[in-house]
Amino acid sequence: MADSSNTKLPFQAEVAQLLHLVTHALYSNKEIFLRELISNASDACDKLRFEAIDHPALYEDQPNLDVRLSFDKAARTITITDKGIGLSRQEAIDHLGTIAKSGTKDFMSKLSGDQKADAQLIGQFGVGFYSGFIVADKITVESRRAGLSPEQGVRWVSGGAGDFEVADITRAERGTSITLHLRDDADEYLNAWKLKQIVGKYSDHISLPILMEKEEWKEGENDQPGDMVKTGEWETVNKANALWSRNKKDITPEQYEEFYKTVSHDYEAPLAWSHNRVEGSTEYTQLLYIPSKAPFDLWNREKSAGVKLYVKRVFIMDDAEALLPSYLRFVKGVIDSSDLPLNVSRELLQESRDVKAIREGSTKRVLSMLEDLAKKQKTAPESAEGKIDVGSGESVPAPDPTEIAADVTDVVDKKAMPAAEAAAEYADESGKYAKFYAEFGAVLKEGLGEDFTNRDRIAKLLRFASTTSDTVSVSFADYKARMKEGQDAIYYITADTLAAAKNSPQLEVFKKKGIEVLLMTDRVDEWALNYLTEFDGTPLQSVAKGAVDLGKLQDEAEKKAAEEAAESFKPLLEKLKEALKDKAEDVRVTTRLVDSPACLVVQDGGMSTQLARMLKQAGQPAPDLKPVLEVNAEHPLVKKLEGSAHFDDLANILFDQALLAEGGLPADPAAYVRRVNALLV
Repeated sequence: MADSSNTKLPFQAEVAQLLHLVTHALYSNKEIFLRELISNASDACDKLRFEAIDHPALYEDQPNLDVRLSFDKAARTITITDKGIGLSRQEAIDHLGTIAKSGTKDFMSKLSGDQKADAQLIGQFGVGFYSGFIVADKITVESRRAGLSPEQGVRWVSGGAGDFEVADITRAERGTSITLHLRDDADEYLNAWKLKQIVGKYSDHISLPILMEKEEWKEGENDQPGDMVKTGEWETVNKANALWSRNKKDITPEQYEEFYKTVSHDYEAPLAWSHNRVEGSTEYTQLLYIPSKAPFDLWNREKSAGVKLYVKRVFIMDDAEALLPSYLRFVKGVIDSSDLPLNVSRELLQESRDVKAIREGSTKRVLSMLEDLAKKQKTAPESAEGKIDVGSGESVPAPDPTEIAADVTDVVDKKAMPAAEAAAEYADESGKYAKFYAEFGAVLKEGLGEDFTNRDRIAKLLRFASTTSDTVSVSFADYKARMKEGQDAIYYITADTLAAAKNSPQLEVFKKKGIEVLLMTDRVDEWALNYLTEFDGTPLQSVAKGAVDLGKLQDEAEKKAAEEAAESFKPLLEKLKEALKDKAEDVRVTTRLVDSPACLVVQDGGMSTQLARMLKQAGQPAPDLKPVLEVNAEHPLVKKLEGSAHFDDLANILFDQALLAEGGLPADPAAYVRRVNALLV
């Protein structure tokens, strides 16, 4: 091989930090480096296969795709070779010198015509590639991109420090070879049995054959010990069929979890998964996972979806957002369709009836998984004679009537276990929904506004804190079951924090009467509840909107006293309206306050002050909102207003204090401070 143009280049600034993180914190198990590199090799082959649908010449004279794994004890190296799409010199510089830069991000710009709408593909040389430095003190990459001449090969070399070297080489083979020069403490990987064990554990599901050279035992001569010797023949060391295409009875929970880690690049086991084959007017296989941790970009609604699309086990696209709604963007997994064309484009996905059926079926399947987790949290299993029957697999909910599932339920062998062990297992299972909700509950709420068909199912899955529970565990159904006799609404309050919600003056009359109020503190709550006006026939009512009408819960004496107070207080109310005409839409006597002098509310159907604040903080246009000031006629501070020489100052302080109590800030903080100081002096 001829070398030329040897160039030393610096890594992107953050790479050194990343390498430290990868080698010391990100991977708890060193052997995962092999999973990541084999996964990248498989992705590169998938990418070639997709591009070759329209350009068969890219296969050159090597139509068979595989991944080859070899090691050299003398040189202390491990090499992973693929016949995939490969890298050009510039791609090696861009993709291997930059953190988590996917080769597929720029791939789209090179497509022409209708193909520009096709999916971004995997083939990612990101954090996964750098995992090689867990066991290696130097990595050498040799590659040639499919379609380029042999003289346009490239060699990339780095010791994982501040820079890397790039050189032009002549490489006859298309694809990439990654050679790891092992550290002194990584000798265990110079062993065929160990490498096969790792492949079987992490990469058995890879649909391409993973090949290793066969070895046979050779006796030593002249009293020398024998050793394993390579024969020159290559054998397949994985099952080489897609995990989702296998019968789920033949797949262990550990295999499901390892497959999840491969497709998601996550390092924690998922909370739940569902594996089903659906037959009928639309045929497809789905393997969907609920992660246990939210990704850092969860709130980026433009981010790539987590579901990969295959057609007849041929990879098509990595971010198939058309297969699940945006509010389920946290779901990971694979959908393999038998009905879509191999060259399906993004436009076709949006318009296809088959995709619509897959989207509806997959959405229902995910919601069923969440309902199953929620039921496990709510209901303990029955026990008898100190033992509990615990299933060894996951039950799959019955499919939609429009679907005919060939595999609608798991066949589960029941096993008896001691009560203590079963209780521990149940505690783990029952806590999963709480864990899910803490990570993804706010995103799930987006479904109230996005998915009208499943709105009721989503509403049943929502959880909140309340005035009877600080933990986010109260469902609408729980609330309804505890409603007081005569109560005709589900009461809630929205606020920026739990403390602000719990201590809001608007709750005082509800606390006095023992009426539970849901405390909603997610930023999405205010928006989402615009689309949910009732639950199971019971209206939802914000305690900060409109006048409080407790109906049968308020006795006649209280109503009469409120009316009399409002009548006798009329002159003072008129003065307050005049003093606060630039701030308040109206001033009225309250029926909701017990201990506080005043609070702010908005009219029924109006935008809340909290939502208006959030819009302004986000740089969005918000209406110039004037709230209603409600005053407590029995409070000493309100009584002091009458005849006060500082009436205007007291009126403004009253308004600003009510604004502070609900988490807002006075429009003129300095004026508020001056007024308070003047009264104190």
